[in-house]
Formats: sequence, structure tokens, C-alpha cells
Amino acid sequence: MKISVLGCGRWGSCIAWYLDKIGHDVISSGLENAPEFIQLKEHRKNDYLSFPASIGITSDLREAVGHAEVIVISISSQHLRSYMTDIAKHDLSGKTIVLCMKGVEVTTGKRLSQVVGEFVDESKTPIAVWVGPGHPQDYVRGIPNCMVIDSKNQAVKEKLVSEFNSDLIRFYLGTDLIGSEIGAAAKNVIGIAAGILDGLGFTSLKGALMARGTREIARLIAALGGNEFSAYGLCHLGDYEATLFSPWSHNRRFGEDLVKGISFEKLAEGVMTSKALYQLGQKYGVDLPIVKSVYLVLFEHVNAEERIRSLFERSVKKEF
Repeated sequence: MKISVLGCGRWGSCIAWYLDKIGHDVISSGLENAPEFIQLKEHRKNDYLSFPASIGITSDLREAVGHAEVIVISISSQHLRSYMTDIAKHDLSGKTIVLCMKGVEVTTGKRLSQVVGEFVDESKTPIAVWVGPGHPQDYVRGIPNCMVIDSKNQAVKEKLVSEFNSDLIRFYLGTDLIGSEIGAAAKNVIGIAAGILDGLGFTSLKGALMARGTREIARLIAALGGNEFSAYGLCHLGDYEATLFSPWSHNRRFGEDLVKGISFEKLAEGVMTSKALYQLGQKYGVDLPIVKSVYLVLFEHVNAEERIRSLFERSVKKEF
């Protein structure tokens, strides 16, 4: 299968490496002046992995789109709309777009597949999402994991799972696109909360964070029309180990550095996602105390430790 991976950051480069490894014809595409693209173009490696000679590297979007039967997009979620404006200038008919990114558009509250859906005719250019746990640092060492591919198009979903499955990544067929996308986006917000707990020395609270975080995201998924049990699957709860505990998690590290007063320079998708989910919670009348707390700490500059303690002052209620 001919595949172009648009975006060559940490995850995008790992996807290109993985899809080449399992036998696909892969092009990795990035912005000409982006440091991560320049590093791959000049040295065919980055801080996480090395590209074999079989992977093409280009900054020419026309070349990348023209090559592909499947276009995999892995960029910052808040830049997706502007990027799709460029991608949609090319003929996308007969191609499948796979989103390997986790977020909610903060200006509209839309899921990322909905954003892409504004630019394509899904009967001609179906859209899928690829979500779930994993870090490049583990995959390149041969440590396996499980992930999910979801789509409104059953045939496309089944074909992608068949083509992408291997002994390194076991793919499952997603059954709830809303839940898969919201759950995947929300785990980054919970990851920031976990980092805040680590930074404050409250690490033992992460068990409670996992239980209650999953519960509130399940409520939001249900309110949006999805299956609340999706929150307990690979897209959300199943991604907690990689996001709430791993030293490689950008979102966890961002939260920890935040309360320690350290500047974190890498992308933490959960920052803007916390705002988007907080707004969705208000719009749909869903109680999201953890999401709200992260939002207040990040955007209203509320003291993190005081906000955590205020959660313990909430009225007593049944767990379920």
C-alpha cells in the first residue's frame, strides 16, 4: 500500500518508520523549514529513531498527496484546519485520510474527523482515526502495544486494521467514533493533571485520578452521542499508562514542570484540549471537575494545590 505520512514530529516519524517496517511504500512529508523535517532530511534520523533508505522524505505536499492511497496526518491538532486548506487543493478522491492525532478544535469544539469532513466528500475520501497507547521509544525497541482504528466507514476500517496489524501493534476495530476521538483527546488532559500531582508530591492520588477521570470523560462521551464505555477502552483508560506514568509523556511532563516553575518547550496537546473540553462540558451541561481544574490552573492561573484540595470539599455522592 502506498502511504504518505504528513507530519514528521515524534509520532509522525514513528508512524512512517512502523508502516515501512511492515512492508508499505512510505513517504514522510514535513514543512521545509521545520527543524524536525530538516533533521530527518539531512540525517535520516531524529532523537527517537532512524529512517531506512526505503522511506521517501519530501516537503512537496503535491508529491506526498499524489503518491498516497492512504494519507496519514500527524500534526498539532489546532493546526489541522489550516493544513487541510492546503491539502484540499489537491485531488483527494479515492484516498483515505487517517488522523493520528489527539485533540478537539478549541475554536469550534469539533472533533478532528469533523474538521476534515468539512473539506472532503466522505463518500469519495473516507476518514479514519488511529488512537491508543504507545511511545516511539518503546516501539523501536520492539516492545508491542495495542491500538484502535475507528471510522464511520466499516469497510475502510476493516481494511486499515488488516493492512496495519502486526506483531508489534495489535489493532482493534473501533465501534464508536465519537468515543474514540473524545477519549483519545481527553487522556492528554488527564495526563496534565497527573503531572501536576507528581510535581506536588501527590503521586499516590493518581489511582483516584484514573478512576474519576475515566468516569467524567464517559459522561461527556455519552452527552455527545457516543458510547460511554469507550472511555474504558484503549482510546482513553487504556492509554493512561503511557500518559499518566511514562517519563516520555509530554502532557505529564508539562504538568509536572508547570507546578515546579519550569518551562516546557515541547508540544502538550492537553493544554488547548482542556479548554475545548471545558467549553464542551459547559455547552452540554456535563460535570467535568478534573477537566475544569486543569483548565482553571492553565488559563485562569488558579493555584494548583488549592484547586486539588477544593475537589475534596465537593459534596459526597455515590461512586456510580
